Amino acid sequence: MTLTSASPRSTETPARAHAPARTHSRPAASRVAGRFRGDLATDQWWWSPELFALHGIPSGSVQPTVGLLLSHVHTDDRRALREAFSAAGTAGTPFTQEYRVLRTDTEQRTALLVCEPETDATGSVTALAGLVVDVTGERPALAPDEQVHRLETEVEQLRSAMASRAAIEQAKGILMLLMSCGDQVAFDLLAHISSHTHRKVRDVAVSIIDSASGQRPLPDDVREILHDACPPARSGAV
Repeated sequence: MTLTSASPRSTETPARAHAPARTHSRPAASRVAGRFRGDLATDQWWWSPELFALHGIPSGSVQPTVGLLLSHVHTDDRRALREAFSAAGTAGTPFTQEYRVLRTDTEQRTALLVCEPETDATGSVTALAGLVVDVTGERPALAPDEQVHRLETEVEQLRSAMASRAAIEQAKGILMLLMSCGDQVAFDLLAHISSHTHRKVRDVAVSIIDSASGQRPLPDDVREILHDACPPARSGAV
């Protein structure tokens, strides 16, 4: 994994560690939660629009990289985050890191980054994926033990959200192959099954993955809807 600095461009105004910090509180309900994923073989990275917004960068205006993210990290926090990314990319070590974000408009915010390495069948790290959540103003004065407990709870919630998304994406892929359909149609079918079986979308996704891998058969109600939606010649594949 190449940890290069972002190339100078008009939309990448260097973050300044000495700039006055503005820490306006943001209601928890409107917190920014951005996603990222980097393919280590091609060094191609993807950021969600929310992650661009957290850094004050117009969505899609620049090619995202680890270097771009690090260039917007407070200098006192940058080394630790760089080393965490390096360990994740080489040893497959997941990590959670809180750090200060320096936006292009010089506003300083606090973010919590959760990174989960993806590996292939041999155990080699192939990609890094995760979430970056804006937690500015959400750190009330707590005793150290309470701070640790709250942080652990937040990390567990983020990991659960990432696991749910991964299961949904995998189930979508199975449905796309099964039905020769597109991404949106596959997700709409998952949502339809969820609504009509009173199951969470993630639970529907897991049942489809387990069936496709031969671990356990589909629940009857899920199977019935899939059989109605899939062509008869292919309906027995799940």
